[in-house]
Amino acid sequence: MVNSSRIPFYIKLTFIFVGVYLFLYTLYIGREILIPIVYSFIFSILLSPFVNFMERKKINRIAAISIAVLVVLICTGVLIYFIASQLGMFNNALPMMGQKFNTLQGQIAQWLSVHFNLSIQQIDGWFARTRSELMSNGNSMIGKTIVTLSGILVLIFLIPVYVFMILYYEPLLLVFTKKIFNKVHHEKLEEVLIQTKRIVQSYLNGLLIEAVIIGTLNSAALLIIGVDYAILLGIIGALLNMIPFIGGIIAVALPMAIALFTKDSGSYSILILMAYILIQFFDNHFITPKIVASKVRINALIAVIVVLIGNALWGIPGMFLAIPVTGILKVIFENIEALKPFAFLLGDTMPASGRYIFNFSKRKLRKLS
Repeated sequence: MVNSSRIPFYIKLTFIFVGVYLFLYTLYIGREILIPIVYSFIFSILLSPFVNFMERKKINRIAAISIAVLVVLICTGVLIYFIASQLGMFNNALPMMGQKFNTLQGQIAQWLSVHFNLSIQQIDGWFARTRSELMSNGNSMIGKTIVTLSGILVLIFLIPVYVFMILYYEPLLLVFTKKIFNKVHHEKLEEVLIQTKRIVQSYLNGLLIEAVIIGTLNSAALLIIGVDYAILLGIIGALLNMIPFIGGIIAVALPMAIALFTKDSGSYSILILMAYILIQFFDNHFITPKIVASKVRINALIAVIVVLIGNALWGIPGMFLAIPVTGILKVIFENIEALKPFAFLLGDTMPASGRYIFNFSKRKLRKLS
């Protein structure tokens, strides 16, 4: 038998990288199967307390699960209907926005011609080439959008079925999980499962509360400023805000662009930027720390990295799943002795006061007072 301690470090590192690569590749090629399953497990954890509450009220488990799933479907349907109706109104304004865009393009061409000594014909030619490239790329984008929408429709019909089955067979799944581990690990396993369930519920509940608050603040700010489609843009901004860091940038860029194309003055865009900065400050310093991130303690560097990895593997659904899945991994790492350093890396607990520097001559990490 080979002693693992005698295996060179570079060979161990090679095995780790190969294992991580194969794991990520498996996630990528199996995304169409795995995405609805992972979402279903997370929604099941979120709905589990509601189902247990109804069972304590002497309601049959099948009926309790059906009621929980039906309530979620109704709420989701109302939200989709509202957004679709608002998008219909937005679609009617597209011709006017196109005229505004052409006017704005002419003003930009005039400004570039005056300040950079370029001819109007050169600038218009560059705009025309750029527009044709965008149009050619738009055809492929339309195809991708249709595929994405069809995938979303599949998820809408598939996830409720998965959620119902997972909630119904929850006792079977829990017993199966205990059976694949040795009895000496059952106490630790139960602790991990309880912590995981608590973290997912806390994070998702906090995320929903945050979305309602941010959507209300966004819509109120846009209504006060006088921006068209304020409620629609406020809701979209709240949904995008669920994607850490990246979503907030898109959320503010969208209403600024709409205001630029629908209003005669650029001051509306500046007011929107100032309002969203204030809302983001309130969100980052009061809402997120106290409501959303009270249980999921992931540092900002890891959060950005896992969101980008989630996007590369599973697209937008992966970006939404990145933080809760990382929080679950952190709980697992914290309860396995060999993986505790990785849990420390994922967390936001800084070392004790003082700075650290690596001394290359002595090959040691030294603390500076």
